[in-house]
Amino acid sequence: MQFKHAPAAVSAVFDDPNLVSAAGLVPMLRLAQHAGVDRLAQARLTVPTDKGSNAGSKVMALVAGMVAGADSIDDMNVLRHGGMGRLFHRAYAPSTLGSFLREFTFGHVRQLDAVSSRVVQNLAGQTPLLRLRDGERVMVDLDDTIIEVHGYQKQGAGFGYSGVRGLNALIATASTSSSAPVILGQRLRQGKTGSPKGAARIVGDALATLRRMSLGNGARPLLRADSAFYGHATIGTAITAGADVSVTVRMDPAVKAAIATIAEDAWEMIEYPNAIRDESTGRWISKAEVAEVPFTAFRSRKKAERIEGRLVVRRIPDLGPTRVEQPTLFDVFRHHAFFTTTAKNAIGTVVADKTHRGHAIIEQVHADLKAGPLAHLPSGVFTANSAWFVLAVIAFNLTRAAGIIADRAGRLAKATTATIRRTLVTVPARLARSARRITLHLPSTWPWEAAFARLFAVTHAPPPSVAT
Repeated sequence: MQFKHAPAAVSAVFDDPNLVSAAGLVPMLRLAQHAGVDRLAQARLTVPTDKGSNAGSKVMALVAGMVAGADSIDDMNVLRHGGMGRLFHRAYAPSTLGSFLREFTFGHVRQLDAVSSRVVQNLAGQTPLLRLRDGERVMVDLDDTIIEVHGYQKQGAGFGYSGVRGLNALIATASTSSSAPVILGQRLRQGKTGSPKGAARIVGDALATLRRMSLGNGARPLLRADSAFYGHATIGTAITAGADVSVTVRMDPAVKAAIATIAEDAWEMIEYPNAIRDESTGRWISKAEVAEVPFTAFRSRKKAERIEGRLVVRRIPDLGPTRVEQPTLFDVFRHHAFFTTTAKNAIGTVVADKTHRGHAIIEQVHADLKAGPLAHLPSGVFTANSAWFVLAVIAFNLTRAAGIIADRAGRLAKATTATIRRTLVTVPARLARSARRITLHLPSTWPWEAAFARLFAVTHAPPPSVAT
């Protein structure tokens, strides 16, 4: 692509009061209203009156800014340009929204957690956020990540397991084979916090939210997590809430002893990087093999707290530098094991291993959030950042629902937030008013016109009833 005109023939002037840069906020905020974001926030937030008046409108403004790409308080100015004032009421100044967030206490953040939980439930009632085939399970994934911060005035910042100075963000997501992840629960924690701290509470809240979404096929959800969350509190909470678990275990003496009991002929090759399928037998030729053995977790606890299941083990040859320089007489393997309570007749060994490795999908959600509102934690106040995190989750779930409405069978249903923002939200428009009606004049030949039109039509239909 090249310029059509000489540089001197092109000029730029910011002088049109009827233009908006993000016309997609119109259907997005209609969707947020249908999901009850403003009503729930207004009813449940008890932020002090001098700063917390019109809490519903301020929450809507913050979510709208995040949907439009804001990753700091100053970026909320994206709501205050051109014809935005003719489309929306109360486009607050960034300073007002920053003051509002700084009034949050831990109790107010928990109130906002309740709003987020009900919003995702309402979205699930309006859109097929989680589509299930017959007998399919919902996969609930749990993991944390470090959000790097700089400077010494961020409350709660510290050096955690990654060696990076930051704050610890824990999320629980839900997904299926045909649906991209949505976030069921979240918590911002101090940077030095260990991964399992408070995880049981998040698991209980996430599974309760999932249960209230009434997906209807009756299959038990499956909680997947890495070894940091292998503890009785987290696993016991999940099982009590009616879920199965698939959690990586640490290679402690009990696990090593169990692996040693696996017979050599019990190992089965699996599809793994660089694997080749034997066309004559239909079997995989691979360097990775799996096997399993019955296992009782937490045997050091009293009998009622022990959990029966199976230990699924994947082994690959140990090809480290030491082994290459000093070959051993026998093959040496590295073992990776996870504990699961699923029944073998329901999920076989090979399928269980592949299903467990699917836990990595949660890393995509972390990356998505860090490419958007969590690129920065905008305040020095820990509770303000905690509230910002919850609002980022609400914005994430809204964009996920919008992508499904706009293009249920296409790429937008599983697209990243950045893609949905580029195709459906940051669409320039010129406002024209006639007979008390506003018309958005959008670019002709917009490649995603059909998806935008579908989203606009659905969100401007009469709203369904929502939970309050």
